[in-house]
Amino acid sequence: MSAILGIYNLDSNPVNTANLDKMLEILAHRGADRTGQWHEGAIGLGHRMLWHTPESLQEKLPLVSRNSNYVITADARIDNREELISALLLNRYLQETISDSEIILAAYKKWGKQCSEKLLGDFAFAIWDKSQQSIFCARDHFGVKPFYYYYLPKKAFIFASEIKGILCLPEVSSQLNETRVGDYLEAMFEDRSITFYQNIYRLAPSHCLTVSSHKFRLEKYYVLDAKYELHLSSEREYIAAFDDIFTRAVSCRLRGAFPVGSFLSGGLDSSSITSVASQILARQNTPLKTFSAIFDKITQCDERVYINEILACNSVIPSYVRADQLSPLGDIDRVLWHQDEPFYAPNLFIHWSLYKSAKQQGVRIILDGFLGDTTVSHGWPYLIELARKFRWITLLKEIQSATKRNGGSTQEWLKHYLWQYSLKPWVSENLRQAWRKLKGYQIESPKLDPIVNSDFARNIKLLDRIQAFSQNRSQIFWTAREYHHQDIISGANSFALEGINKAASAFGIEARFPFTDKRLVEFCLAIPPQEKFHNGWIRYLMRRALAKYLPPKVQWRTDKGNLYPNFHHGLSTLDRQCIEGVLITKSSSIERFIDTKVLNRAYQNFNDCGLEDDAALLWIATTLGLWLCKEEF
Repeated sequence: MSAILGIYNLDSNPVNTANLDKMLEILAHRGADRTGQWHEGAIGLGHRMLWHTPESLQEKLPLVSRNSNYVITADARIDNREELISALLLNRYLQETISDSEIILAAYKKWGKQCSEKLLGDFAFAIWDKSQQSIFCARDHFGVKPFYYYYLPKKAFIFASEIKGILCLPEVSSQLNETRVGDYLEAMFEDRSITFYQNIYRLAPSHCLTVSSHKFRLEKYYVLDAKYELHLSSEREYIAAFDDIFTRAVSCRLRGAFPVGSFLSGGLDSSSITSVASQILARQNTPLKTFSAIFDKITQCDERVYINEILACNSVIPSYVRADQLSPLGDIDRVLWHQDEPFYAPNLFIHWSLYKSAKQQGVRIILDGFLGDTTVSHGWPYLIELARKFRWITLLKEIQSATKRNGGSTQEWLKHYLWQYSLKPWVSENLRQAWRKLKGYQIESPKLDPIVNSDFARNIKLLDRIQAFSQNRSQIFWTAREYHHQDIISGANSFALEGINKAASAFGIEARFPFTDKRLVEFCLAIPPQEKFHNGWIRYLMRRALAKYLPPKVQWRTDKGNLYPNFHHGLSTLDRQCIEGVLITKSSSIERFIDTKVLNRAYQNFNDCGLEDDAALLWIATTLGLWLCKEEF
C-alpha cells in the first residue's frame, strides 16, 4: 500500500510542481517512509512509499530508466517475480535487489501494453513513455489496488490512488455526480468506472489506459474465462491441486519486511488463511499475529468457540477488539475523509478498530479472507444446473442431504428448484406476461426503490438506467459455472476492495487477500460443480483440501457468523443522535435525493422492530447525508 500520482498537461504547459507537492501532502497517510517526485515539461509523477516487502526498503520511486526514456510510479506487489526475472533476463542481478517496479518497467519495455497480461499480483501503476509521448496505466485483475483519474481532453490527465489526491488541485472542480447518487441508492454496481464526482473516474479492474495529447484509449486486458473446464482424474487430485494453489496464494502474500498479521473471525475463510500462514511462518521461526472481534454483550455474534479452536492448533499471538463497545458511526467523519465517497459496508467500523489494533502492534501487512465465499463458491447453483438438465434424481438426493444439514423442507426445496429452474425457463416470456395479465397480476417492470425521490429519479432518468442494467441481471444461466462467473466479476467486489484498501491505508497497513489470487480464482471457477457442492455440503472441496490445517469443528461447521445484531445494537443505542441529526437538522442535504417520508417510516419501523432492511436504509441515507454536508454540495 503506497500512493501513486501524476499530472500530464495535454496542452504542453509545464507541470506546476507545487501541485505535485499538494497531492503528495494530502496522500501522506498512504506512505510515510519515503517521498519522491519527478517532472519534465508537461509531465510529472509522484510517489508516497510504505515499506512492506524486503525489496521496497531500497526502492526509490518514481523510477527513471537508464536511458531516461521511461519513468514509472507504482503501488504493486508482484507474485510471479522469479518467472518474470528469468523471462526479462534480469537474473544477472541479485533477486533481493530487484524491486517490483523494476520488473514492471522491464516488462513494459519488452512487451509494451501487453505487459499487464504477464503480471501476477496486486498492482496499479503508470509509466511515462518519452518516445511515444504517452502515459500507460494499468490496474490489477480484481481491483485490489485503487486507481482514479481526471480527464479533460486536450487539457489535462491527472491520476492518484485516492480521489482526494485529485480534488486538491485548483483546476479540478468538485461537482457532484448525481447519476452515482442514484446508483448508490439503488445499490447498482454495474458501472465500474463511475464516482460521486463529475469527470473523475475509476480505472476498472483488468483495464489499462493509454493517454497522449491526441489519444485516450481504454482497454480490457484480461477476461476471466467462464467456459474453461478443468477435469482431473480423481477427487484426490482436486484436493492436492486446491491445497497447492491455496498455499501458494497465502505464501506469496507473506512476503514482507515487517510483522504480518491475519484477521481471524472463526469463519472458514479467515481460519484457513490463518492456519496456512501460521504454519508457513513457523518454519521461519516467525510468529503470526491474529486480530479478532469478540462480543461479550451481544453474545449471538461471538465466534470465540471457533476462534479458540484455531488458536489451539497454531502458534500465533492473538489480539482482540471488543466490537460490541464500538459505534458504527463513532468515527464517521474520519472514515468519510479516507473513503472520499459514501460507502455501503456497515461493519467497516469493526475492521477500522482491528486495523488500529494491528498498527499498535507494529503490523504492516494484514491477510484478509474477503471474497472467500465468492472465489470458492458455496456451490448452490449446482442444484440449479441439475434442475435445468432434468437430473432430478441427483437433485433430490442433494436436496435431501442439504436439508438434513441446513434445515428446511425437502418438498419445498424440490418444488422451488423444479419450477424455477427446470420448467419456468422453457415458458416464453410472452406467455408468462399473458398469463399474468389474464390473472390480473401487474406486468413486471423495473421499479425504483421506495427511498428514492421520484423527481430526482426522473431528472437523471434512473429508471432507464435500471432497465439497461437489469437486462444483464435477468439473463438466464444454464450452468453452475456461469452463475459462479457472474459472482466473481460483480462490480460490488471491486467497490468493496477499494473501501477496505482505504480503511487499511488510514493506519499505514497493506491489506492482502489470498482469495483474489488469479490462479486460485481460475482454478475454483474451472472445477466441476459437484466439487463445490457435494452431499449437501457447500464449499466441499475446500473443506476436504484443508483438512490437515483445520480442526473438524471449524472444517465442517454449517453456520456462518451474523454481525447484524451488533450493528443494530450500535445504531439503536450509540448512534441514535447522529441518525436523528441527519433526519431532522440535516434533512435538507438529502431530501432532493431521498423520499424523507419513506425514510422516517423506516426509522420508526427500525425502532419498533429492528428489521435489517430498515437498518440498511438508515445506513445508506445517514452516510450519504453526512458526506453531502461534509463536502458542502
